[in-house]
Amino acid sequence: MTPPTAAVVGSGPNGLAAAVVLARAGVLTTVYEQATTIGGGARTAELTLPGYRHDVGSAVHPLAVSSGFFRRFELSKRIELVSSQVSYAHPLDDRPAAIAYRDLDRTAAALGIDGRAWRQLLAPLVDRAQRVARFTGSTLMRLPDDPAMAVLFGLRALEQGSPAWNLRWRDEAAPALLAGVAAHSVRPMPSLSTSGTALALATAAHAGGWPIPVGGSQAIIDALAADLLAHGGTIETGVEITDLAQLGPVGAVLLDTTPRALVRLAGDALPSGYRDRMLAYRHGDGVAKVDFALSEPVPWADSSLRVAPTLHLGGTRERIAAAEAAVASGRHADDPYVLLSQPSVVDASRAPSGHHVLWSYTHVPHGSTIDQTEAIIRQIERWAPGFRDVIIATSSATAADMQRQNPNYVGGDIATGAATLWQLAARPTLSIDPWRTPMPGVYLCSSATPPGPGVHGLAGAYAARSALRHEFGLRRLPYLGLGVEPAR
Repeated sequence: MTPPTAAVVGSGPNGLAAAVVLARAGVLTTVYEQATTIGGGARTAELTLPGYRHDVGSAVHPLAVSSGFFRRFELSKRIELVSSQVSYAHPLDDRPAAIAYRDLDRTAAALGIDGRAWRQLLAPLVDRAQRVARFTGSTLMRLPDDPAMAVLFGLRALEQGSPAWNLRWRDEAAPALLAGVAAHSVRPMPSLSTSGTALALATAAHAGGWPIPVGGSQAIIDALAADLLAHGGTIETGVEITDLAQLGPVGAVLLDTTPRALVRLAGDALPSGYRDRMLAYRHGDGVAKVDFALSEPVPWADSSLRVAPTLHLGGTRERIAAAEAAVASGRHADDPYVLLSQPSVVDASRAPSGHHVLWSYTHVPHGSTIDQTEAIIRQIERWAPGFRDVIIATSSATAADMQRQNPNYVGGDIATGAATLWQLAARPTLSIDPWRTPMPGVYLCSSATPPGPGVHGLAGAYAARSALRHEFGLRRLPYLGLGVEPAR
């Protein structure tokens, strides 16, 4: 009997997760990648100088420990994930930095007058961290398996996503700390989408932490690829798929692409109504990224920042909100929000002995072609005087460059779609099975499908689960862990 077959287009985390699930289920799976290297937004490369390893896209991975797919895959047993006692930090002007420690109580104690409010906001979610991860890692069209937890989360998101967002706070540090994570959504704030992002990431920070993979994000990709190959899958790089007909007769096709790319690949085979919805799918604002090779650590004025793997720069909540509002209105912020990762403070393999790498991005209008190196340096120097003096080399990518590097990042939109409340519910269309398209055997498995952006593999796993059920008659997910499947 001829074994079932499948093709996956795109080798980002979701594409490879889909391929792993299919291959583990006994489906002969081939992954096609147009670039010469696999990984999409989770690659690691020497962008500045030899010996300095930079993450091309994502750098910090809270979802590596909270994602249901990665827990089943036992990622933490396959690669080394390093978590600091500090999950993330937020420098402030003329006062000590705000620090989100893995320890919730320690964080609350350091926040002083707002410590109790911080604990009241997050403790009920941290106590239910895995259930929060399941809730935020699924489609909003499905009923939550823990309604009480969903209510707790929803009420907090409603508060922090509305004009009431400052009512519980008395000082600047706690709301700034929360605004730093809310800004990951690249949306104006306050809103339900930004507050939901903030609560989910802050919960992860106090539960499993925000780990960094030793060797770079590529370690996650290499682990997925190794498992795929071990279970009969194949990967073909340097192959651009421009028409689904190129794939030949296969049982299922899973696309780690944008909705517009689906339309280009499928042509007139898609029903007109569905095609119109895919073409109407909105992409958000972009990021401009700068990587630095450094002769020594960043000279932070506040020494507590020197051990923080992740930092959010931008000052108070109000200043961050103003920066995000400027970007949403099509302007480059004068006082930009900057997200930083200092991976070499916990992973010495990233740079030559004594040297460091620094990863950064700032938010910019969709499709911006303006280099942000100087803007980012100025913002870092605000809290680290003398930073310029330790820079050996830089590598810069504008929002337009980000799209050239990764076609899924339309206009520099690393979320593969604006994270509006509607597009979190209808991503890319309103459906209880949004991964399945009307075209027989064709599925979307990118971050344009639930649960949206992030290195979690869930969009790919969900799409593969749907394909296994509808195309191959398999309802039970295969075992994804190491070794022999435990007896049930």
